[in-house]
Amino acid sequence: MMEFITEILLILGRIVSILPLLLLITIFMGKRAIGELPVFDFLIIVVLGAVVGADIADPEIDHLPTAITIVAIGIIQRVVANWKISNRRIAKRITFEPTVVIQNGQLIHQNLKAIRFSIDNILQMLREKDVFDISEVETAIVEANGALSVLKKPDKAPITLEDMNIKKTTSISFPVILDGNIDSTVLKKLELNEAWLQKQLTNQEIHDINTVFFASVNHQHELHVSLKDECDVTIPPLKH
Repeated sequence: MMEFITEILLILGRIVSILPLLLLITIFMGKRAIGELPVFDFLIIVVLGAVVGADIADPEIDHLPTAITIVAIGIIQRVVANWKISNRRIAKRITFEPTVVIQNGQLIHQNLKAIRFSIDNILQMLREKDVFDISEVETAIVEANGALSVLKKPDKAPITLEDMNIKKTTSISFPVILDGNIDSTVLKKLELNEAWLQKQLTNQEIHDINTVFFASVNHQHELHVSLKDECDVTIPPLKH
């Protein structure tokens, strides 16, 4: 029994000591290593996870070599990242190049085949960019990290306030009702009260607050409401 308790304490001690080191090394490697995850950085994260996991799970593994390995991996990642910045040839050899997958509304079959992306993959990624019609796309590129960059055709690009020489202040909305529950602290900060909220709901023909799934108010005191059961919403028959 004492041996089991000792082993558990040893594992807990390894976790407490290794996680701060892993955090420091991750911060040292930079935002890029955890945000974009190009192929080399992905491998670095996988190796780090394997090293740390083995160290935590197996008390018989020496702890100090694990710590040294983590530091070494962080340094290697930093050195390679600097090489990629300073040497284009090295960068091309250890990462993926961007690939054009749509041009003038046309899917480029060979490029999709080369990067092993299906049409469904691209359509889903377009929808995530608020593009539901492929004919609106001038150019779409799968970046080195697997994300999709989209350039719409000029006549399909949205008109901005700057294009129309209109100035408008940014409006932030604040949640005041979550699943039928009123957040009175938000109302107070906006210099409003529950009586005002009830009146606004009544104006929208909402008489039972329990039917409200989400409601928010902006600085202009405009109330936006989402009901738990929206009967008037028609969902298009999209398939993955």
